[in-house]
Amino acid sequence: MNASPTDPAAPSADRGPGGSRTEGPAPQNQRRTRADRARQVAEVLRRQIASGAFTSGVLPDERVLIADFAVSRNTVREALGVLRDEGVVERRQGVGTVIVRRPYEHTLDRLTGLAETLRTHGEVINQVRVADVVRPPSEVARKLQVPDGGRVVYIERLRLLDGVPLSLDLTYLVLDIGEPLLTADLAGRDLFGLIEQSTGGRLGSASVTVHAVGGDPHTCALLDIPAGSALFTVERLTRLPDGRPVDLEFLRIRGDRLAFRAELVRAVPDVPDPHAAPASRDDEGARGEGGER
Repeated sequence: MNASPTDPAAPSADRGPGGSRTEGPAPQNQRRTRADRARQVAEVLRRQIASGAFTSGVLPDERVLIADFAVSRNTVREALGVLRDEGVVERRQGVGTVIVRRPYEHTLDRLTGLAETLRTHGEVINQVRVADVVRPPSEVARKLQVPDGGRVVYIERLRLLDGVPLSLDLTYLVLDIGEPLLTADLAGRDLFGLIEQSTGGRLGSASVTVHAVGGDPHTCALLDIPAGSALFTVERLTRLPDGRPVDLEFLRIRGDRLAFRAELVRAVPDVPDPHAAPASRDDEGARGEGGER
């Protein structure tokens, strides 16, 4: 029997060359419930919706999904119920299951601002809530390499995409770069573009940390979502090409409106794989003095 994307067949025990069984305990499979399978179907559909797979704006018929995922009708309906509860789709009489909100993708492959990434999806507007010179918290000062008693520019903006709240952005900028921006178009421009225009050069690199939290009541009220809703919290420290840190951002992004995407290349491991086949004698003999071939 073929394994489906959502109900994989039991994995076989690892076997060595020639079909011999390798050492180690046999894998134990737990009984999978309909809720498990429904969750997997919902995950795949959610990813397809985010990537723009259903250009008509309507999901395939239930019979198509049943055949595609090799699951029962009840499992498909439970998966669609998960997406309905998230506000991603809704059922319309005579039409089918319609996509009502498509999460937008933000790549982590290159250094771009949200507005730069999302400009093809709609109009991005920033409501400036605070723009002032302040004394930074000690952790912010440390990361921006601001001396004791120094000041920074603090900018707080509520970002909307096509009139719907997307994120709450808290930004700290070193004073010499941030102060000229206080009179700039903070409502209509991305900070990265403003910084580069002010400095006359390109930004260099950034360190990014992303994790998920349940939103506090105040932030959720600003983002127009129920308290406790899932948020992405993003911390991004951006540097000039010479390595100087100039911009520290704390972003709270609605988890239902954005998906992060990256293309990654597997690096050579620092520790040799103990299960990897040993080098042959021919390989060893082919190495010359100093370990080179």
